[in-house]
Formats: sequence, structure tokens, C-alpha cells
Amino acid sequence: MSSLDKIRVAVLGYGHWGPHHLRVFNTIPHSEVLRVADMDSKRLEQAKKVAPHVQGTKAASEIFSNPEIDAVIIATPTTTHFELAKKALKAKKHLLCEKPLCKTEKEGAELVALAKENGCILMVGHVFLYNSAINTMKGMIDSELLGDIYYATSTRTNLGPIRSDADVSYDLATHDISIFNWFFQAEPLSVSASGGEYLQPGLKDVVFISLRYPNNRLVHIHVSWIDPKKIRQMTLVGSKKMVTWNDLEPQTPIAVYDKGAMVTPGEGGFGEYLRVSMWDGDVRLPKIPNSEPMMVQANAFLDAIRNNRVEKSDGDFSLGVIRTLEAVDRSLKASGAPVELSK
Repeated sequence: MSSLDKIRVAVLGYGHWGPHHLRVFNTIPHSEVLRVADMDSKRLEQAKKVAPHVQGTKAASEIFSNPEIDAVIIATPTTTHFELAKKALKAKKHLLCEKPLCKTEKEGAELVALAKENGCILMVGHVFLYNSAINTMKGMIDSELLGDIYYATSTRTNLGPIRSDADVSYDLATHDISIFNWFFQAEPLSVSASGGEYLQPGLKDVVFISLRYPNNRLVHIHVSWIDPKKIRQMTLVGSKKMVTWNDLEPQTPIAVYDKGAMVTPGEGGFGEYLRVSMWDGDVRLPKIPNSEPMMVQANAFLDAIRNNRVEKSDGDFSLGVIRTLEAVDRSLKASGAPVELSK
């Protein structure tokens, strides 16, 4: 494919995320959305108003069989991802699928193998990996600015939107798990989780997750659909510094704290002992580049097609997220009992 060629895209699903994908891929000069598929006629009419040149269809099969289409974006309910992704890859379409890729590792492994077999790019919409503030925090970890990471916490709550196709862990905790797996370049060694079903039987509305990563790094995640306050916050505690992220503070989302505690050996009249010392220095608010994560993600997908290589959030990475989500589900069903992960 020439660098001058436009990559022709189709969007499957025009509910919550579909309109964003239509806008983004139509904005980028070297891509063009040709088709939008959705079962709802009113949604197709809305897409037509946004992009008059785009043709709508209720039949996804029309997209898979269309030789003009190079790539497919799946933005449909989670329960439909596997079958639609499978058909897209069998039709040799490059694929960007909203998170999570599917419900089980078995399904995900089949999709990863199918993409490799047909020479297709498979990328998953773990959009926070393309958030400039999250990338800044990743740089702090890799440069050892924070020292050894002791533990991390994440809170992602709001009153709605409430889904019926997946529970809150598959909906919201997927974001945080993908971030921490990427931060630490590893999957958790063990998982424990507890949660409650208050609105829909069989679907957890609130979940508390504990993850233990290699190097004794502990992570706690709180996600909820039924909370009075919208919160998207994260804290990383290191041996040298600490950092917080607040996604709802777009001007200053990150704060770096020069504070912490350490233990040093000492001697006194009663022999050796450990001395605990603490320090409390300045708080720095680094300037974060202003960019739209979905736009960055879309450009990364198009670059992956041109270069035949996904930089991050590929199918194999997504399998690690799915493995973790399945372990969360098993722990929930076992009343919070720890679940060991193994590839």
C-alpha cells in the first residue's frame, strides 16, 4: 500500500463509540469511512447526517464482502465481538476492535491466530494506552524517576452508563488492567475480587479487585456504575517519588510528589534497630501534551496497517487483559478467593 493511498474503513456499530470512530477516521486525511453498519435505522440516519457520503447498512456481511474496504472498526456490544471479528479477519480485513476483544482467552487466541494466518492487523481499543498523561506516567516508571514501584490504586466510578451485555469489570476495569499490564510489562501473578449485583441479576455493578504483579507490586482497582461521583483517578507509590493522575483535570492531570519514607539501620544503647525516616518535598505539575486519545489511537492503527506492525495494544497484549478478566470473574464466583494466573 502506498503512503499516499487512503485506507478505506467501515464502522460496525453506531451506538456509544461508533460516532467517535466515524468522526476521527473521517478527520484523518489518509483515511476515509465508506460504510457504517447498525441494526437501528435511526442510528444510520444520524450517521448520514454527520457524514453524507457514508453509506449505511443493517447487514455486516455487506461490509465483509466489499473489496473496497481495507479495515473494519468493531464498536458493537462485547458479546458480539468474537463472531464479528472472526468474520472480518476471515474476509482479510484489518481490524480495530473495541475493548475487550472478546469474553474468553480461547476466543481471543483463535482471533489472534486467524489474524496472523490471513496477514491482518489486529488491534484492540485500549484507548488509555494512547492517553498522553498515562504515557507520561509510563515514562516515569521506565526512567525509574519514581524508584521501585511499591503499589498502585485506581478508581473509576460514575452513576451510569449501565450496560446489560457485560458486567462492570469487563466494561470499566478493562481500562485499568490494560494500563497496569502495560506499565509493568507483565500480567498479574494472582487476582482476588469481590463485588455486588444490585440492579441486574448476574451482572456485577461494583467490583473491588486486588492484583499482585511480579516484583511484589500490588494494585487495587475500584470500579462502579452506581456511584454518586464520577472519578477517574490513579496513584503510583514508588520508593523515590509518588504520582497521581486525575483524568477529570485536563489542564493538570498529573501531580508528582517528592515525598516518601525509608528505613535505615541504626545503633543505640540497646543494640541495632531500624530507623524510619520520611521526607515531604515539592509537588510538581508537569505539562502534558494536549491530544485526543482516540485520534492518537486511530493514527496508530493506520500506521500499523502501513507498516504491518502494531506498536501496542495488539492481539497478544489483549489476551493478557482477557486472562486477567477471566481470573477476576473466577474469584468473584469463589467469593473473593485468590486465583493464580498462568499462561
